[in-house]
Amino acid sequence: MRHFTAALAFGLLLARPALAADYVQAAGSSLTFASRYQGEIFTGRFASFSTRLSFDPARLAAAKLDVTIPLLGVTTANNDRDTTLQSADFFNTARFPQARFTASRFRSLGGNRYAADGILTLRGVSKPVTLGFTWSPGARPVLTGKATVKRLDFGVGSGDWADTELLPNDVAVSTKVVFSPAK
Repeated sequence: MRHFTAALAFGLLLARPALAADYVQAAGSSLTFASRYQGEIFTGRFASFSTRLSFDPARLAAAKLDVTIPLLGVTTANNDRDTTLQSADFFNTARFPQARFTASRFRSLGGNRYAADGILTLRGVSKPVTLGFTWSPGARPVLTGKATVKRLDFGVGSGDWADTELLPNDVAVSTKVVFSPAK
């Protein structure tokens, strides 16, 4: 009977779902974007953002990603463009001070490459966006990712700015997030 009880306890232990590791964003992280204006490429970055991740490559069904992005901190090294980005025609930061990306569907793309299928909420509009990323494990794991955001889907760049000859619809977003274990 004692062997049966020990075997049952061991079996229940193995049957428990394994939990993904929980991480928070650490120093050294960046979130940038690139586009063109009248044919000239420009880049920008968000001064701050906050990322929480629950991730284990062996247990993708349990993975979750949550990124909050304060839009007031956007900078492109051009004061006029930065002011325009915060206006009602673009981010409308007076009404929508932050954007948010959440994902709970993750796919392996082979090796250390993954895709996080999530929802981006920007200017009060929520649309699907996929973040492709590489995962570098370790004591301070790093997620390095890219996504394409169709700005017009979110109402970013209305009026004259909706002209995709002037400003393309596709905006390339890149991120490097350094993580530390959540406490």
